Amino acid sequence: MTSELVAGPLSHGSARLANRFATPVRRRTFWLGLWAAAAAAEFGALAPVLFRHVPFEPVDVVFRLVGGSFAACGLIAWHRRPDNHSGRLMTATGFALFVTPLFSQLGAPLARTVALWLPDLWVLFFVPLVLTLLTGGRLRTRSDRALVGVIVFELLVLAPLWLMFSPEQGNLFLVAPDERIAGVVDTAQRAVFVAVPVATAGVLAARWRAASAPGRRALLPGVAGAACLLLFALLVVVGLVTGERSQLLLWVAACSLVSVPAAFLWGLLRSRLARGGLADLFRGLRTMRPGDLQAALARALGDPALLIAYPRHGDLGYVDGDGASVVLPDADGERSFSRVERDGDVVAVLVYDSSLDDDPELVEAIGGAAALALENAQLHAEAQARLAELEASRERIIAAADGERRRIERNLHDGAQQRLVTLALQLSLIQRQIRRDPGDAELLLTSAGDELSRSLEELRELARGIHPAALDSGLEPALDALVLRSAVPTTLSVVPGDRLPEPVQFAAYLVASEALTNVAKYANATAVTVRVTRDDGGVVIEIADDGVGGADPTRGSGLRGLTDRVEALGGRLRLASPVDGGTVVTAELPHRDQADVSH
Repeated sequence: MTSELVAGPLSHGSARLANRFATPVRRRTFWLGLWAAAAAAEFGALAPVLFRHVPFEPVDVVFRLVGGSFAACGLIAWHRRPDNHSGRLMTATGFALFVTPLFSQLGAPLARTVALWLPDLWVLFFVPLVLTLLTGGRLRTRSDRALVGVIVFELLVLAPLWLMFSPEQGNLFLVAPDERIAGVVDTAQRAVFVAVPVATAGVLAARWRAASAPGRRALLPGVAGAACLLLFALLVVVGLVTGERSQLLLWVAACSLVSVPAAFLWGLLRSRLARGGLADLFRGLRTMRPGDLQAALARALGDPALLIAYPRHGDLGYVDGDGASVVLPDADGERSFSRVERDGDVVAVLVYDSSLDDDPELVEAIGGAAALALENAQLHAEAQARLAELEASRERIIAAADGERRRIERNLHDGAQQRLVTLALQLSLIQRQIRRDPGDAELLLTSAGDELSRSLEELRELARGIHPAALDSGLEPALDALVLRSAVPTTLSVVPGDRLPEPVQFAAYLVASEALTNVAKYANATAVTVRVTRDDGGVVIEIADDGVGGADPTRGSGLRGLTDRVEALGGRLRLASPVDGGTVVTAELPHRDQADVSH
């Protein structure tokens, strides 16, 4: 029996997993090219420092190293999660940090202009990276799009406008040098770079307050990024107020940038550690009780609110373990769900925090664990039911054996034994009367002979009930004898074949005997048919009558005893008895090899 986690039409939690597998697979040359470009950019940015071509500030080295860390961590995240745009945004942030250090080394005016124009290009990718940790790097809210739009406005409008009036060397945008206008535009740019970090931090703070525990863990890299942005905003404010750039704040802000890729790596490591903890979960599934499953899965996912819902019989709804109704969450909400299927049937639904959609492999593994645990619980329940039925069957067999012994004892005591005692008295009277009154002795002798015949007949019937002698010649002769003694006209049909094992013959004979006895007692039938057929799986005996029907297999011990005997051989006993429709008793007995094993 196989079990698998499958996303149904509404399983938006598993949709991310499907999207991931739908993401085009990049060739190895693509990744090698990106890694080579990142290494070359890092080397090119550090070349002036390494070879001391130009004077440099130590903090510039930090910015160049930060660019390399963003590019490296971003490529790792991108390769590991191609469906998540966060890795691409991190990579783009790293390369954007290299733009000014690389282009400023070139002597061409165009390169100099690009270096002057795009020193803050990295913010265009960094802010959406911070804002979209819970959405896989995708802008989904108006506030996110508005903040990114403000940055684009600064880069495409304010930065070129500043260059139009700024008398910088090699500035191709220069139209009319005017330091006053350039100062006004520069102040506007700085105001933008104060407003954007503050607004970004405010958006993240609101999301942090509304997030669940797993959501807050997922937001931690974003919190680090927002704190970094606020440090740069403070640096700008201090510069506007004092007219000087604080070296301490610049160093702190530059070093804080390292925390964001480090936080992302921590998130990736946390995901792997969570999946590493699945080993303990899977080891405990074998002995785990069904009631403990939800708590164990919640610990593995780190989501205390994890819920397992089960399909409700009779409709399309779901209930939890206590039987309360469960409504599956809507798409794009705070909760997601994935269906757990086994053999094409939904056996459960996992409802979990939507932030976990960013780790579809973990959710898939948890779904697999749930499927295994549920299957284990079902197998355990089936085993318990079979064990209970086995114990009940043994009790019935013992009770039937005791009852059979009592019946034999009673029949011997009340029947053959009494007749033999009477016969002994008659023989004693014959002995006394044979000389005195031969005629009377002859009458007594005749009576004794009749009594002896009846005793022999009762003993034969008793022996036949224990084990019919006709079975020594095979099943068909035994059934012939049984049909001849039937009180209801009976037709026998037997498909010829090899001789059956003794346990199978005896079981088939007892089924026919019990069925014919019940027909004679209760069915009011006028005709009975006994059919014996064979196939590759074994032998089937069917007893059908045209009586009143309505037989109840739970009443009386005869059919229950036959069921136990047939099932002990690995077979099955079925009863079909509609009211006013006759009764059909069918026993399916196993193949010879199975019967021999059972025997």
